[in-house]
Amino acid sequence: MPEITVDMIKELRQRTGAGMMDCKRALQETGDMEKAIDLLRKKGLASAAKKAGRAAEEGIVASYIHHNHKVGVLVEMKCESDFVARTDQFQKLASEIAMHIAWANPQFVSKEEVPKDELNREIEVEKERARQEGKPEAVLEKIVEGRLAKFYERVCLLEQPFIRDDSKKVKDVIANTVAVLGENIVIGKFARLAIGE
Repeated sequence: MPEITVDMIKELRQRTGAGMMDCKRALQETGDMEKAIDLLRKKGLASAAKKAGRAAEEGIVASYIHHNHKVGVLVEMKCESDFVARTDQFQKLASEIAMHIAWANPQFVSKEEVPKDELNREIEVEKERARQEGKPEAVLEKIVEGRLAKFYERVCLLEQPFIRDDSKKVKDVIANTVAVLGENIVIGKFARLAIGE
């Protein structure tokens, strides 16, 4: 196994944002820079779920104005500390989320924000649509469940495929940043204005 140098630890810390001791342990465990990065990311994503319940009282308001000046977005991005709010990674995430909102036009941040009456109406519409297509009653629930996932993808920001990498949802991109920065990150509110809409 190669000797773990201070420069290697610094490089890994710079590339991942993880703590010095975590970087040292990851290098000792793997003996390889790329494998250490993967290990830290895996550990970080697991800990991101634990951080979800922590209070996010700091943050920034990010904005995006489309180049044609016909669409604009403000988004409230919250984290746990002012220190993290000032980091390049956090600010870049906030800017990209604002741009995503301009492009994808979500109506809600999360599934939980969809009003019950709107959700129930969507369920009834999809059930009736499935019946019209001749689907048997026994499989209606499964069909509706699948179609509801598409509905959430259309109207809920966190469920949408991310504009920069559609293999990930917005919530996955946020979880990756939580793993790197070590703090809970929450989207508070957003407002999207568009000329003619």
